[in-house]
Amino acid sequence: MREEFLNEDDKIQEKLKQKTWNEIRTNDSWAIFKIMSEFVNGYESMARIGPCVSIFGSARTKPDTKYYLLAEKIAYKISKAGYGVITGGGPGIMEAGNKGAHNGEGTSVGLNIELPFEQHYNPYIDKDKNLNFDYFFVRKVMFVKYSQGFVVMPGGFGTLDELFEAVTLIQTKKIGKFPIILVGTEFWSGLIDWIKTVMIDKEHNANPDDMNLIKIVDTEDEVLEALDNFYKKYNLSPNF
Repeated sequence: MREEFLNEDDKIQEKLKQKTWNEIRTNDSWAIFKIMSEFVNGYESMARIGPCVSIFGSARTKPDTKYYLLAEKIAYKISKAGYGVITGGGPGIMEAGNKGAHNGEGTSVGLNIELPFEQHYNPYIDKDKNLNFDYFFVRKVMFVKYSQGFVVMPGGFGTLDELFEAVTLIQTKKIGKFPIILVGTEFWSGLIDWIKTVMIDKEHNANPDDMNLIKIVDTEDEVLEALDNFYKKYNLSPNF
């Protein structure tokens, strides 16, 4: 795309420039076909993966850090319990998730996105389950549609985006009430305290019951226990 070769100022000018009707119609029409092709390819590839848990987290987490090693252990345990693992397919926590699933001989899915920095696919994704996307919103649909649980490791804005989208979709009953597990009490406690004291208690912008959608844990065993308890409640197993 032409925008890839523009600096930030040029990108802004390009977006603000008045376009003719023919330019708008042509660009939007071709974009629709590209979006459709990503959805079709994603649906066809993901429909065969079986029950999976999505693991979210920072692409910047280094392999020798505690959260990388913990994410790897979590994914390993998840795969041994019969769940597949879906990640964003890149480095950091995503790599740790795919690595743990790979070492546990479980399904290892990577949903890659084309970015100007940070993103490159990791070597632990199953060869037939390494998907590439240009559009964030198509990729996010795949995360949510084909996951039966969400494990959220420490991360940045992208991780928060994925977390709150999952909460919103469950809260509004657009998807099933699947478990959302935050890993790292030290990392997440400040955000959770703010949600409770400011968003809920002070401003009344959320329902207190919504906090029941989220569980905070610190170990791989607690993650697996949370998943197992949820599915036992509904008399299900990872192989349902």
